[in-house]
Amino acid sequence: MAKTIAISNQKGGVGKTTTAVNLSASLAAFERKVLLIDLDPQGNASQGLGYNEVQDEDIFEALEAAEIPGSVTQDLLKGIIKPTGLKFMNLIPSSPGLAGLEMSLVNAPNREGRLKEVVRAIQDEYEFIIIDSPPSLNLLTINALTAADTILIPVQCEYYAMQGLAELFNTIRLVQKNMNPKLQIEGALLTMYDARLTLSKQVMDEVKSCFSEKIFKTLIPRNVKLAESPSHGKPVIMYDIQSVGSKSYISLAEEILGIQGGLKNG
Repeated sequence: MAKTIAISNQKGGVGKTTTAVNLSASLAAFERKVLLIDLDPQGNASQGLGYNEVQDEDIFEALEAAEIPGSVTQDLLKGIIKPTGLKFMNLIPSSPGLAGLEMSLVNAPNREGRLKEVVRAIQDEYEFIIIDSPPSLNLLTINALTAADTILIPVQCEYYAMQGLAELFNTIRLVQKNMNPKLQIEGALLTMYDARLTLSKQVMDEVKSCFSEKIFKTLIPRNVKLAESPSHGKPVIMYDIQSVGSKSYISLAEEILGIQGGLKNG
């Protein structure tokens, strides 16, 4: 059964999608079967894997079908799940229709549990399901948290890094209380880290005081290759495996897998 991890922070520009794509790819590089679900209406994770056009079937159709519990099946999802350039990684792409779907969900049946129905249908086919959540605390994000086992929170090493986290923690507690009592925090991930800057170290200390032991040892640096790879429709390990950004996400995957040793090139 898959471990489902929601990558979530309602603050934009924190490296959420970068983490969703590159953590998924790094786990796949360790030959773990991974499904990335792009739940952000902007569709950046899909674009970062080469899906620049709107697909005939995507997460929109899956969530619509999930109105009735038990109605989402593996057969229904076959046309929705897409291949990526990695053997062990698949994608359910986003849809611009998600923004409208969110509005229609307000008074709809099973409004918080739609994604959970999708995950339930395919959780035996994968070892990890990674969800790229929208950069806001809306019904789509609540769907992600309801479907997830854990939440990974990217925190950028910049001013106002902690802004909004109290609201996110409150949302997590509400989901734990009402929809998903098993939801846990996977950890905080420091992104855009620059060891030369005092500010990065200050943010690290602040995050450590907030998250205690739930903070990853891996630090994601500012890296040109990480910034370039989405425009080529590739995760960074396929764009430049020798880059610092690539090595950082491989290290993060190792932390989550509880292993050491890295990957062999070629």
